[in-house]
Amino acid sequence: MKITRAVITAASRDDRHLPLQRLVDRDGTQKAALQIIVEEAVAAGAHEVAIVVRPGDEVAFREAAGTAASRLELIPQAEPRGYGDAVSRAREFVGDQPFLHFVGDHLYVSDAARRCAQQLVAVAEAEECSVSAVQATREHMLPYFGAVGGKRLPGHLGLYEVETVLEKPTPTLAEQELIVPGLRAGHYLCFFGMHALTPTVFELLAELGEAGAKQLSPALGALARRERYLALEVTGRRYNLGLTYGVLVAQLALGLAGEDRAEILAQLVELLAKQPKGG
Repeated sequence: MKITRAVITAASRDDRHLPLQRLVDRDGTQKAALQIIVEEAVAAGAHEVAIVVRPGDEVAFREAAGTAASRLELIPQAEPRGYGDAVSRAREFVGDQPFLHFVGDHLYVSDAARRCAQQLVAVAEAEECSVSAVQATREHMLPYFGAVGGKRLPGHLGLYEVETVLEKPTPTLAEQELIVPGLRAGHYLCFFGMHALTPTVFELLAELGEAGAKQLSPALGALARRERYLALEVTGRRYNLGLTYGVLVAQLALGLAGEDRAEILAQLVELLAKQPKGG
């Protein structure tokens, strides 16, 4: 199992502008979020990248990719049928090969020597199966993410056999269906925004029909019943650009992980010192 292709979904009517947001990357270079995501994919070995976009957005996305534009294939999603349908648009591009998948409104900062996507691909290729990156997430954030339930894989730190997948579950449903032994109380394994998937997912999206068109989670739940499917707690953090202050928090995370960390911390301390004291 060798992963050489990646698919980024960025056709959402409401959030498609987020990958075009410009930030300063860890190396001090100003880039669009899209370029940062593409570079994450390429560093993990996915040298061919497809981006699913709304018709008419092709020029803007190619420009936003910067130096990575030459390796892109832009795939229009003609009708806004949903996230699952957007993924399925890349079926011809992927063919019968495993692939990386990223959502276009998340950025990733690793806490280890290897990037987040590199960690994910290494496990997927070693275990020869689909693997979704996950992060232990407080229950109040469940409305923003899909989540998985399962059991720890013996002898593997932070690796789980997926049994259940739910899209944005309520805390009550999560407590009933998604408890994972060993996690802190009130925390659940929520999707990280990146997956290493086998092409079986395209068959499942098609079989699910309208349910598969709207969301990816039903297909991933079916994948867990069809073949071996794992979840990996990546050593790093995801930053959802679509949240309130999401771009700001992502920018701070990139800056604090980069070469200008000391300068940024000094400016933050100065800014906090100037804030009026509460009365």
